[in-house]
Amino acid sequence: MTPWHGRFRFPLYLRLWLAVVVAVAVLTIAFGWLWRINSEQLPPPREVIIRNLGGEVLGQVRTRPTREPGVGTEFQVTMKDGSVQVVQFPPRPRRTGEGPPGGPWWGRGPGGLLWILGIVALAVAVGTYPIIRRLTQRLDDLRAGVERWGEGDLSARIRESGSDELAFLAQRFNHAAERIESLIESHKSLLANASHELRSPLARIRMGLELMEPEGSAAFRREIQQNIAELDQLVDEILLASRLDARESDIGTVELVDLTGLAAEECARAGAELVPSEDGRALMVQGVAKLLRRAIRNLLENARRYSSGPVKVELTRERGYAVVRVRDRGPGVPPAERERIFEPFYRLSGASERHGGVGLGLALVRSITQRHRGQVQCEEQSGGGACFALRLPSHQI
Repeated sequence: MTPWHGRFRFPLYLRLWLAVVVAVAVLTIAFGWLWRINSEQLPPPREVIIRNLGGEVLGQVRTRPTREPGVGTEFQVTMKDGSVQVVQFPPRPRRTGEGPPGGPWWGRGPGGLLWILGIVALAVAVGTYPIIRRLTQRLDDLRAGVERWGEGDLSARIRESGSDELAFLAQRFNHAAERIESLIESHKSLLANASHELRSPLARIRMGLELMEPEGSAAFRREIQQNIAELDQLVDEILLASRLDARESDIGTVELVDLTGLAAEECARAGAELVPSEDGRALMVQGVAKLLRRAIRNLLENARRYSSGPVKVELTRERGYAVVRVRDRGPGVPPAERERIFEPFYRLSGASERHGGVGLGLALVRSITQRHRGQVQCEEQSGGGACFALRLPSHQI
């Protein structure tokens, strides 16, 4: 799995650093450019006339003055006789502490540098505040969400935004919180329903024992054996469901499994019709053979329990998945309940009394499928009945 710090092109610390560096660089370039424009700006052309005491114009020109540091301002004037004379205005003597003449107001005098630094600091503060504020706001949201969740509000979630480490942390927290909430609710439901389901067969056994004659009739004995088998199945499925919910538990050896062979054996056991894949090749998947066998068996037992006709098992390949479809000709499943039937101990109306079962078969099928990175769902079937499709990642040979 790729480490979280390798998933982002620009980590958070780098983004903050780049924001500050870019802001300072842009401001430095802008101030340097303005300063240079101001210092290199040519003065406007001036009219320069040279006369003698009699008022006669000896030379006249319209030109731009030339400023030389330490020399002053000079004008070159072409006289009537063709000679060129230089008119110079020496620099004005400056008082102690006075800055050079000209230049922008914020660059004059001894406080010019302080003005520049103040403007840069203000610009950096204004430019970085939205980024820092957004970061701290998301940290506050994360802290508040964790506190709410820690105080017992398991439905608390953190708003996910952005694509950096904080967004990844919020996403992982939400995923973990959702998983924990689901597990807690599942265990609560499992315990509540298990205690309820255990009462019925125990009551029947107790009544059977009280009514049994000394010798005991064969019918009563069969009834007690059936109830005991039902209890044994219930306990076994509850334990398996608990192991499947615990992600770190050992569920068996993962190996290459021939799904076609498993389906054929279970179809022969249940008397169902098997329709292999069109290419005739076996469907191979990576998984635990006993769990995959249990999933197919549960689907077949569910179909046989409700079907009024033959049960058919179809094997196909679809977009990298090995698909097992179990079709029956029973009453079918209403569209609104096609997700709920995979919940533990959930049955369709009246199914418990008419058909038996403990209500964990389809829930186990979903848990087994999810542990194998697959999915199972109840699909629409034309002509009536139900169709359960189990999809598992196919192993290419």
